[in-house]
Amino acid sequence: MERKGLICIPVKVLIKKNAYYDSVTLMSVSKEVTGMDGVEEAVVAMATGLNKELLANVGMVTAEVQGATPNDLVIAVKAKDDQVAAAAVETAEQILVRRVTDDQGEQQRTRSLGSAFKSNPNLNLVLISVPGAYAAREARRALEGGRHVMLFSDNVTIEDEIALKKLARQKGLLMMGPDCGTAVINGVALAFANVVKRGGIGVVGASGTGTQEVISIIDKIGEGVSQVIGTGGRDLTAAVGGMMTMDAIRALQEDEHTRVLVVISKPPAPAVAQEVLRLLSSGKKPAVVHFIGTGPEGVEAAGLIPGLTLEDTAAKAVALAMGEQVTGEEVFPGEDLHPVARQEAAKLAPGQRYVRGLYTGGTLCDEAMFILAPVLGGVYSNVAPDPGWRLVDPRSSREHTMLDLGDDYFTVGRPHPMIEPSLRLPRFWAEANDPEVAVILLDVVLGHGVHPDPAGILAPVIAEAKEKCRQEGRYLSVVTSVCGTSGDPQGLHEQERKLREAGALVMASNARAARLVRMMFQLRAQEVMS
Repeated sequence: MERKGLICIPVKVLIKKNAYYDSVTLMSVSKEVTGMDGVEEAVVAMATGLNKELLANVGMVTAEVQGATPNDLVIAVKAKDDQVAAAAVETAEQILVRRVTDDQGEQQRTRSLGSAFKSNPNLNLVLISVPGAYAAREARRALEGGRHVMLFSDNVTIEDEIALKKLARQKGLLMMGPDCGTAVINGVALAFANVVKRGGIGVVGASGTGTQEVISIIDKIGEGVSQVIGTGGRDLTAAVGGMMTMDAIRALQEDEHTRVLVVISKPPAPAVAQEVLRLLSSGKKPAVVHFIGTGPEGVEAAGLIPGLTLEDTAAKAVALAMGEQVTGEEVFPGEDLHPVARQEAAKLAPGQRYVRGLYTGGTLCDEAMFILAPVLGGVYSNVAPDPGWRLVDPRSSREHTMLDLGDDYFTVGRPHPMIEPSLRLPRFWAEANDPEVAVILLDVVLGHGVHPDPAGILAPVIAEAKEKCRQEGRYLSVVTSVCGTSGDPQGLHEQERKLREAGALVMASNARAARLVRMMFQLRAQEVMS
């Protein structure tokens, strides 16, 4: 029983011993049960250490949960009363039984890597998405069988990651991951990836949505990619030493179809960054490097081209691919944002003074923070690199706040918000109803693996919230950007149209969206000073 003030909210938990289900099934069941009347929260997940920790964060851990093992299934429901909670748990069980029955009725499918290799000996790449406790074992089997690996799974120990990447290096194979969400190999989009043209730009990315933003903009400008190789977010740490990043760079330097290299990462360990830059500068192909949130000095000192934003990184890569001379200066600053910023700022009421960012892409959230923080005097976030700006309770925003809603805190037992954008709506309404909020900043990510119509989910809510604020005598500015291409299943232009018709400002990139918001607050500050 969780206490919220003086109110006790019933929590019902059921543990099913040695009952494994894949994460996609469990997220789907969680979503279905959460939608029941009277259910406040529902989590259906394997009892891994991380899931236990995240359940504790939402007040749904019991002694039974603590005693469960990673092989056990947890069904946890928080509801308005005991009857609703019990009914929700029973419903979750029924859905799982139905899913198993349906699966058994399907044509038999491959159940192991060994049988997959026997049925198709020509397979040369394996995408693995199983619980972290089993992921390293399956990746090792694939590597030992001579196949490249994209390891989508997270919760893999760093010791296993290092061992797997050493094994891959010995065998001359790619070991992308763990926690690798985006890759495009020989024109095939894998996991969360966009439909982009083939071309001469090879991309090595340690960040998923950062990579998606860059390759989408490359496509929009008119160029294409040769290969997009993901590395996993820990590859450039001191412990891993950039093994996959450097192996990928070597492969692209030798690839006859790659004319320009791009490397994208959050700030790497300094010694690893030096090794990566040294390897790039020793090659014959030009390279653009964007270590998000760091200055360009180290990249320039290595004789390479620094990307100043994700958009700038893409634009510089395209310019180099077209044979143009490129310097460290921003090559594609974009349109003059002053007129729009001035119009938006003039509509705000005096008490509206904060921006709230609700992001589905973690790297896009990071980029917005880095662009906004110097002007706003700091930004709170659940993923702030500075502990002093880390939200104590991610469920409550504070002053200027940027949220990565795809962070583990928000996704335990639930689909990622790129898969199910409706999960962002309750937080959107919470921010829109705050009379001190001036701007809500949003990303919309397209491509394979994500929701078929994310803008269609957002647009009606944006329009309704803006009208509600108007009736209350204030103006709500909603600023968005869409990460995607015209070839994506959702359709870039159709998604942008829906957002514009709802009253949102749609910018050509995440960086421009953040800069527009920054400019709005700069203009308001100038008005106060004058």
